[in-house]
Amino acid sequence: MTGGLLVNGCMFPTVKLFTDASDPLQEFTIEGDAPGKVLMISVNGIITDISPKGMLRTDPSMVQDIVSQLRLAEKDPEVQAVMFKIDSPGGSVTASDILYHEILSFKQRTGKKVTAVVMNVAASGGYYMALPADLIIAHPTSVTGSIGVLFMRPKVYGLMDKIGVDVSANTSGENKDMGSPFRKATEAEDKMFQSLTDSLGKRFVDLVIEHRNIEPDAVKDISTARIYLAQDALNLGLIDEIGYIGDAIVRTKELAGLDENSRIIVYRREEFANDNLYNSQSRYGDAHSSLIDMGPLDSAFLNLSGFYYLWPAGMDGN
Repeated sequence: MTGGLLVNGCMFPTVKLFTDASDPLQEFTIEGDAPGKVLMISVNGIITDISPKGMLRTDPSMVQDIVSQLRLAEKDPEVQAVMFKIDSPGGSVTASDILYHEILSFKQRTGKKVTAVVMNVAASGGYYMALPADLIIAHPTSVTGSIGVLFMRPKVYGLMDKIGVDVSANTSGENKDMGSPFRKATEAEDKMFQSLTDSLGKRFVDLVIEHRNIEPDAVKDISTARIYLAQDALNLGLIDEIGYIGDAIVRTKELAGLDENSRIIVYRREEFANDNLYNSQSRYGDAHSSLIDMGPLDSAFLNLSGFYYLWPAGMDGN
């Protein structure tokens, strides 16, 4: 119960039916009872720094939620390691890069170990954010890779011609409305977009080289932005081991010098009955829904424009 509503001079309490971003994160133990903790952070779905909109509650963005958890882990001396459980095809370039930066900075400030375990998919931005990890483990059937950038811009001018609608615009510069969905791009504009796309793609590849120390032949292969199953990713040096989430827990505790029965904890705003390592519940909502709701008359469709570290085929399952 929070606050109240004033009606005709009377104060009525407001009742909160659901937890939301205003509720504090709480610590819950998933397993273990020995001293020392490993924080498990789940990364599910499209990586975004946009908070989802809901009728009955407000949820934090994925970036906000993950950074909040890292801040709590930083303040707790018992937390000796953080393990990211990733099931994401990526997301926006900037949101992915923010998580990369925050994880790297966390490691540098605290000296705590960071590991990552790939569930169904950790592709593109989902892999990008994991690059600072001391160890990356993938399930035998996991999909990773897609090391590249995607620039998406909807086009509706063909539809507008059919329904007899036109849009005119006055601009203060010849490139001011480049990328507009209401007209075809010029050849010069396409070249500029490709240059930006190539630059962001190069940044991704360069960071992979920096963190993974892969061979030149592997660099050529990953630069095609293709996806890989775990064994191929291991052969290329994109991951360190193949195993299951239990194996990732064991290896994380070993890296951190913890007892095998040290606690695995999570930070959540509510408790779940019969909780375990495979709980994929998150409270950063569905801010990515606009990426998959492609109805041409939906205003969200027009907001798709932007640069993404994203494997598009992985969106449906996330």
